[in-house]
Amino acid sequence: MSGPPPAVAAVRSAVRRVLSELPDGTTALVACSGGADSLALAGAVAFEAPRSGVAAGAVTVDHGLQEGSGERAEAVADVLRKLGLDPVRTAAVRVRGSGGPEAAARRARYGALGEAAAAHAPAVVLLGHTLDDQAETVLLGLARGSGARSLAGMAPRTGRYLRPLLDLDRATVRAACSLMGLSPWEDPHNHDPRFARSRVRHEALPALEKALGPGIAAALARTAGMLRADADTLDSLAADLHGRALAGGKGTDLAVGPLERAEPSLRSRVLHRAALQAGCPASALNARHVRELDRLVTEWRGQAHIDLPGGIRGRRAAGRILFER
Repeated sequence: MSGPPPAVAAVRSAVRRVLSELPDGTTALVACSGGADSLALAGAVAFEAPRSGVAAGAVTVDHGLQEGSGERAEAVADVLRKLGLDPVRTAAVRVRGSGGPEAAARRARYGALGEAAAAHAPAVVLLGHTLDDQAETVLLGLARGSGARSLAGMAPRTGRYLRPLLDLDRATVRAACSLMGLSPWEDPHNHDPRFARSRVRHEALPALEKALGPGIAAALARTAGMLRADADTLDSLAADLHGRALAGGKGTDLAVGPLERAEPSLRSRVLHRAALQAGCPASALNARHVRELDRLVTEWRGQAHIDLPGGIRGRRAAGRILFER
């Protein structure tokens, strides 16, 4: 008896590998928008979870950004239930806040996914990001100038969030979706040039492939993987430095002394982390902001405060870097 088509086999194999590593009693929740990537993931999880002895459900998030989004979310939930996933949860969210619509939608979505995981704990959330999504993320990080961590892209696992399809290209995953007999819904925002990721997907990456040849997405994803290991090591060293700089202060304030003696790559990580903890939106905080904070440490001439995203100010006083609203 022949096996499944290669695309389906590839997606199922990736899911099987992830499910096999889950601790006993863990529920796997698929984050499913109804798009081809997440729907293929849901189909593979529905097939593999019973064979792996894993409880598997799904969550679909209604961002409320389009007319009829609530009905669409319910239709996606119905498909997920018919696949055999249980529990299936729909979550309506309000998209608001700083950093632009993409960042606000992402915050709202992850908030809903986190709540769903907490409600079914112990649980993990499986995300349908592909190799092509990874390449787009690397290019977006490069454009922001946010350093090696942004260029390292998305990790296969970040806390409770797992990305089983990160090594598979979008064409394979979408072929699997079709071969499973699933009918995806294409979010019109994915083709809206107002959004940076859409422009990267439909303009930047095709232009790079035209200029440099095919395989750009895979090359960017490989680069992300190599940079991630380096970034993990530097982040570990920076965490130690951060702890020493926090000693004797209040909140997110940092002592200048340990920072002055540190390597620039570690100091910049500490300043970036402290700014985020003080309330700066990650999507708006960039290398220029961190560089200006660094000047408060290394080129102190009595300069005034530094304006940071999110209404935060950084300034130096009494041998410490202070973050204030």
